[in-house]
Amino acid sequence: MMRLPRFRFVAPRTIEEAAAALADAPLDTMLLAGGTDLLPNMKRRQQVPRMLVSLRQVDALRRIGHGAGLTIGAGVTLTELVRSPQVMKTCAGLWQSAAQVATPHLRNMGTIGGNLCLDTRCTYYDQTYEWRQAIGFCMKKAGEICWVATSSPRCLAVSSTDTAPMLQALGATVRLVSAAGERVIAVADLFANDGMYYLTRRPDEILTRIHVPDQTGWRSAYWKLRRRGSFDFPVASAAAAARIDGARVLEARVVLGAVASRPLASAGAEAILRDVDLTDAVIASAADAAFEIAKPMDNADFELVWRKRMVRTLVTCALRELRGDDVTSLRVSLARQELLQPIAG
Repeated sequence: MMRLPRFRFVAPRTIEEAAAALADAPLDTMLLAGGTDLLPNMKRRQQVPRMLVSLRQVDALRRIGHGAGLTIGAGVTLTELVRSPQVMKTCAGLWQSAAQVATPHLRNMGTIGGNLCLDTRCTYYDQTYEWRQAIGFCMKKAGEICWVATSSPRCLAVSSTDTAPMLQALGATVRLVSAAGERVIAVADLFANDGMYYLTRRPDEILTRIHVPDQTGWRSAYWKLRRRGSFDFPVASAAAAARIDGARVLEARVVLGAVASRPLASAGAEAILRDVDLTDAVIASAADAAFEIAKPMDNADFELVWRKRMVRTLVTCALRELRGDDVTSLRVSLARQELLQPIAG
């Protein structure tokens, strides 16, 4: 049995109280939302904070607002997101990404903020303490070498969050709050392509909410590759959003997941998808452009060459869905999951 290390636990009821608790010792303190990633990591001694600041009692983080776009509190659970008819109606891709995270039990606990800030993953990092000790640890924790590529000057652990690529494709922003003040940044600017220092969020900051701009005229879709139809993290994913007028795409965003240490936008695909009809040839060209920038490493399930090749398929499926094609059978065979409608209530 793996046991948690000793730590101090505090449970503030307001964002201000949480920010003050975090400010006391930000380098030795971590935020606890659902705990579905952090607590297993602590048991494996990947992270050993001296204090946990729980956000579960902060009601201000548990709200979904509809007005000029969609505002989601960082403490909203993935289940609450999936059960929101408004999210399904206005941001289908975000609903799809949340619905494919883990299992129902984990979605009941896991939060949208926690999934955005998910720790990067790697075959050599996500192991027990004794396993990692046997290889001399790794660059991400207690070691000096990245075992994925031993000559690499930086950690190559992979970003495996489902919601971040989709929120980036939707043009979302996040609000970060600390005892010193607050700032709003694009989701695209929340991440860095470094397996160790993958967030630009400062240690004293709390991600409190996500804002998705008005999606009128936009369509979105999220496709995920994994071994099983539930539970597994993505080993490759594609998020696509497009503003469409009739049959014509006016602008689009394509963001890849699980092929780098951060969600990876394809500028080439976006250029191809500007002011064009979404024909098979255009879709193929955009998928090729996304394929070119995907550089998965040997740090996750499946062979990296196949994962890269599947990027083209994932982008193609996402764009076909935006076009209005019936891709139900493709989603079942590829994603191994039939996405069901959200349950009201």
